[in-house]
Amino acid sequence: MRRLLLLLPFLLMSCTSSEPPVEAGIQSRSFGTLPDGRDVTIYKVTSPTGMVMEVTNYGGIITRLTAPDRDGKFDDIVLGYDNLEGYLEETPYFGAIIGRYGNRIARGQFTLDGETYTLAQNNGENHLHGGIQGFDKVLWNAEPFSMGNEYGIVFTYESPDGEEGYPGTLSARVTYLLTADNRVIFSYQATTDKATPVNLTQHSYFNLAGPSSDSILDHELMLAADHFTPIDAGLIPTGEIRAVTGTPFDFTTATPIGERINADDEQIAFGLGYDHNWVVSDMTSSMRLAARVHEPTSGRVMEVLTEEPGIQFYAGNFLDGTITGKGGNVYEYRSGFCLETQHFPDSPNQSTFPSTILRPGETYQTRTIYAFTTDAD
Repeated sequence: MRRLLLLLPFLLMSCTSSEPPVEAGIQSRSFGTLPDGRDVTIYKVTSPTGMVMEVTNYGGIITRLTAPDRDGKFDDIVLGYDNLEGYLEETPYFGAIIGRYGNRIARGQFTLDGETYTLAQNNGENHLHGGIQGFDKVLWNAEPFSMGNEYGIVFTYESPDGEEGYPGTLSARVTYLLTADNRVIFSYQATTDKATPVNLTQHSYFNLAGPSSDSILDHELMLAADHFTPIDAGLIPTGEIRAVTGTPFDFTTATPIGERINADDEQIAFGLGYDHNWVVSDMTSSMRLAARVHEPTSGRVMEVLTEEPGIQFYAGNFLDGTITGKGGNVYEYRSGFCLETQHFPDSPNQSTFPSTILRPGETYQTRTIYAFTTDAD
């Protein structure tokens, strides 16, 4: 018996040795070249738990993000392409850093300190997500780093004065950190030499059921928001902050995304579903829960925590089956959702909204966390 007890640890080790250890850390490889000949790099970041984030220095795009289901099986949960060429085409901002200004600015214009600035009109008559050559389409400087058993990438980019019509030279720094407890932490910083609007965010499309799923309508969404900002037919906020009570926009308790997405409601009609900014309710702490998504078949749970006052929930209403993505998957209508933490759309033209103006001597600084668990945890 004593001999058996002494051998037991070695027997247990031999029984589990067929499972290769997780090689946590960062690897890099070429992801192709841009039309001007510059090289693009993709980084594979692996956590000690086996979660993987692949991100490229072109646009800071997250091309792959895996998370375990309730049985411990990892699947890729973000939409995107297998190669750089897909991202160079006209894409719906899959996985990218968005700036200088996430979301829309009405008519591509704003007035600041008595001067009117004209931006690119790349969404009808409006300006969207930084313009024609926004931060999603630039080559960032990328520096991998580690902190103990957590790994990440620091992206930096200097946006010159006048780029896409914005005033001032903006120095932007965005950090992605993959933690040992299955969190992705985004830290945004920026400084400027001239007053300018800044509203940075991340634009990954999620489907927690995995890459073969063609719908997000059964995902159960909770938004910690008692109000939202209604829009007009051009998807520009009217300036009103409206209570969600009694409307299809009430996600204060977990509700399937598809339950009211086709409701007979003017706001639903304007957005072709959900494409709106919600006002995060809890302003008593800097980092607060803004959203929680549960996917019933896999058991995956995603929580979004942020220091931002708003979150844009977009239900993939403009995906139409014309995009073939990773692994040959066709991205059908409403096959991915976005939860973009942000200040409110069109804030430079809305005096009652929280200000997005950054001035010389100030530092723009904000964080957002995507935390992944399962309903078995």
